[in-house]
Amino acid sequence: MKVLSAIVPCYNEEENIVDFYHEFMKNEAFFREKDVALELFFIDDGSKDGTAAVVKKLAGGDERVHLVSFSRNFGKEAAIYAGLEKARGDYVVFLDADLQDPPSLLPEMYGYVEQGYDTVATRRVTRKGEPPLRSFARIFYRLMKKISRTEIMDGARDYRLMTRQVVDAILSMGEYNRFSKGIFGWVGFETKWLEFENIERKKGETKWSFWKLFLYSIDGITAFSTAPLAFAAFMGVLFCLAAFALIIFTIVRKAIFGDPTSGWPSLVCIISLISGVQLFCLGIVGQYLAKTYMEVKRRPIYLVKEEI
Repeated sequence: MKVLSAIVPCYNEEENIVDFYHEFMKNEAFFREKDVALELFFIDDGSKDGTAAVVKKLAGGDERVHLVSFSRNFGKEAAIYAGLEKARGDYVVFLDADLQDPPSLLPEMYGYVEQGYDTVATRRVTRKGEPPLRSFARIFYRLMKKISRTEIMDGARDYRLMTRQVVDAILSMGEYNRFSKGIFGWVGFETKWLEFENIERKKGETKWSFWKLFLYSIDGITAFSTAPLAFAAFMGVLFCLAAFALIIFTIVRKAIFGDPTSGWPSLVCIISLISGVQLFCLGIVGQYLAKTYMEVKRRPIYLVKEEI
């Protein structure tokens, strides 16, 4: 019998765990007919509520339920990686505990795997119910398409079903600074995309603020594109040429008009502009340097406090 391992990252999802479990297990009959056993890995990412306690209670009544509890909050990327390391299944699927990733899609997703696809991924075609600021994500996806060779689909969710071969390929990428959407695209393999309309959280509030999404997008850009470094170099060359032209202009003006003091307000503005661009480009280089610094430390991606 083959095994389907479901990885469910959780951070303060106490209210949703039981509902998610029952919704997921509605697929049990379908997979039993396919001779596929189910198992659930709840990755508790340092929750402050009773998430771990609820999962323990479920695990006490169902041996297919497993808990991996972190020593603190390491982030969703660490939770995804931990789930991949712990999952033993021939197939692995990611789902969010808030039921925004409908478990009812699993039979259809598995059907495409049977047809020969290595990965079945999902994407939202609408963002109904989300704050207007979350439309920032569309800008990010358009930007990534232009500056990166890695395919990142607009509206892509982490909700995807993968074969063991794909899982092993992802695990081979042991980098500390992880951006899973980019990693999924980078490893390749034949992927089938399923579209669905946005589903609002069943209970609770999202843990992703606009600021967190912005920082996450910076991680994605620096992880899978060197275009910002090229931009910084381009700006440096551009302003060197502009400075050279201004030097010639100043010399000619001095020779013709002999007026060395006029124009100081514009000079201050130019100096301020160039200084700002220099600091901006230095910040870009600093982001890549910081990522390199974290990689060479070789710190563990996560630490486990408790495992059931």
